[in-house]
Amino acid sequence: MKIAFVGKGGSGKTTLSSLFIRHLATADAPVVAVDADINQHLATALGLDEAEAAALPAMGAQLPLIKQYLRGSNPRITSADTMIKTTPPGEGSRLLRIREDNPVYAACARPLPLDGGEIRLMVTGPFTEADLGVACYHSKVGAVELCLNHLVDGPDEYVVVDMTAGSDSFASGMFTRFDMTFLVAEPTRKGVSVYRQYKEYARDFGVALRVVGNKVQCRDDVDFLRAEVGDDLLVTVGHSDWVRSMEKGRPAPFAALEPENRAALRALRTAADATYAHRDWERYTRQMVHFHLKNAESWGNAKTGADLAAQVDPAFVLGEAVSQLSV
Repeated sequence: MKIAFVGKGGSGKTTLSSLFIRHLATADAPVVAVDADINQHLATALGLDEAEAAALPAMGAQLPLIKQYLRGSNPRITSADTMIKTTPPGEGSRLLRIREDNPVYAACARPLPLDGGEIRLMVTGPFTEADLGVACYHSKVGAVELCLNHLVDGPDEYVVVDMTAGSDSFASGMFTRFDMTFLVAEPTRKGVSVYRQYKEYARDFGVALRVVGNKVQCRDDVDFLRAEVGDDLLVTVGHSDWVRSMEKGRPAPFAALEPENRAALRALRTAADATYAHRDWERYTRQMVHFHLKNAESWGNAKTGADLAAQVDPAFVLGEAVSQLSV
């Protein structure tokens, strides 16, 4: 299951994604957690101190290694230098699996013991001083998109991505890479404005979108969200003493999280799990090809000096059936 958390800056997106990751860890579920936000706070929300978080390897810095590994023996990709963030897999490409060990995880992921389980944590890396004026953050997030394009995951396996705030996710095709997108919204007009943008932009791509109301204090807040987002409202989350302690760096055992908030996390997992039965690998592959061709024509061909449309393998469909072929 590939799950994204999105929302307006300050909505509590990172906090809720970290709670969901902890919830999965307590059930001993295989989890790869990815911080793809320009403001890198997922690691600290999961209990690392600032120094430990800063020491995590950045996926953006490992992009040449990621490209070389995923390229494999794919004859349609003449060199790793011609791969861009949208490059789709084909016959001979190496695919990633959640439970395996591979050079990409070795370079970019760190095991993190968490609430009785263990997850893999990956981060895109912060926007650095060297990037100022010469690069955009999406060049770093491209490493995440490339990995998602080459990922074969099954039921009861989870990739949880804390995405960039607002509607910035639509600067690439990555918004179509998820089985479920949870949009975190506060009960305010600004809080639901991102929901309207996301709903509009994602309408033609079959994106499964559910709203998580956060910082809900009273029935009127619930009624407001229901009036604004309708049946897309899945659950609401209110004040949490556990979260407040966590944000002070003094988290209690996760089992002490308030029962109503634990119930909300269970509802998130149930909603995400339900989407797997409707997964359409052909559509998933078709969408990645669509965005690859758009990026190739817009900037990729000029940047790489290659015809990137030739990288598309028309006979290839990503899915569990090919997971043991392209190694």
